[in-house]
Amino acid sequence: QVQLVESGGGLVQPGGSLRLSCVASGLVFRIFPMGWYRQVPGKEFELVADIGTDIGAVGGKTNYAESVKDRFTISRDNSKNTLYLQMDRLKSEDTATYYCGIPGALQYRGQGTQVTVSS
Repeated sequence: QVQLVESGGGLVQPGGSLRLSCVASGLVFRIFPMGWYRQVPGKEFELVADIGTDIGAVGGKTNYAESVKDRFTISRDNSKNTLYLQMDRLKSEDTATYYCGIPGALQYRGQGTQVTVSS
């Protein structure tokens, strides 16, 4: 079955950086677009960034939420079945549980990793 396992969360001061990883198994990773999402208790599940596949003319096209543009970078290593999210210049409002998932099929998502930005 499909498994997505996130790691890399933690406590960081405002302005700091974290790199999240998501290792996928049970699927042909390279053919699926992938995304990072986040949720704060009481708020909606939010798309942070997504990335296309390397198949076809579109390539690994990326898309970001306005609130994280120019601070976060999504990438993937298909040889390692791994999705990444590099988060720089973190702000307190980035505090959330972060999930990786398959856009349009979010029944397939990981258990989440907590990111807390606080001084």
